[in-house]
Amino acid sequence: MKKFNHAIVRRPCKAMVEGITSAPELGKPDYELALKQHDAYIEALKQCGVEVTVLPADERYPDSCFVEDPAVVTRACAIVTNPGASSRNGEKYEIIDALQKFYPEEKIEYIQDPGTLEGGDVMMVGDHFYAGRSARTNEEGIRQFIEILEKYGLSGSEVTLEKVLHLKTGVNYIEDNNMLVSGEFTEKPEFDKYNKIEIPEAEAYAANCIWMNGTVIVPEGFPAVLEAVKKAGYPVITVDTSEYRKLDGGLSCLSLRF
Repeated sequence: MKKFNHAIVRRPCKAMVEGITSAPELGKPDYELALKQHDAYIEALKQCGVEVTVLPADERYPDSCFVEDPAVVTRACAIVTNPGASSRNGEKYEIIDALQKFYPEEKIEYIQDPGTLEGGDVMMVGDHFYAGRSARTNEEGIRQFIEILEKYGLSGSEVTLEKVLHLKTGVNYIEDNNMLVSGEFTEKPEFDKYNKIEIPEAEAYAANCIWMNGTVIVPEGFPAVLEAVKKAGYPVITVDTSEYRKLDGGLSCLSLRF
């Protein structure tokens, strides 16, 4: 089943070694290794049948390779977010040109102050979008987001986060009513209607997999998650994201898929 035709990625910059992290114990990213991992990530996306637009590295923003956060892309419109991390807020201006290649100006919407929203807090399930209320995405941002969605015949709802950075840190939809869940999301009533594939605590990082046109891309080095996704009937591709994990980033963070 082909749902996505395009992906947008941004090359990691040398300044990524100074990116935001909640896990300094993992050490600073190895930039050269991060580049190789990014190459492999792009190749995996292409294997899933999408054309990949590669944006240049932006040294002004250490975390700018996580291109998912400054925008949300839907079948009907693109929404430029207003990132809640001050060091990342300017990234929203740098994504607009790329979006304009795929969406007419009148279908590019914007989250305005005092609302904040980051794409890592948004999970698409068909035409419904779950938005996580987090340290980076606030109530006003979610209100504006849902208002925009409804303008295009889409819908949205808020999910409160207790522990994780972003919504998709701990829950990801892989189509066919299947949802990968870890930690606090195993008990969230909002997701009771889905078939929950519970991720063991030791592999919680790998809850962040992405479904791409029937294939699921899984982070390398998490055998229980890999087996669970295979058991659910999906072909899989594994990609090493060790250097992005050091910056709280995962597979979904590294692309916009539409």
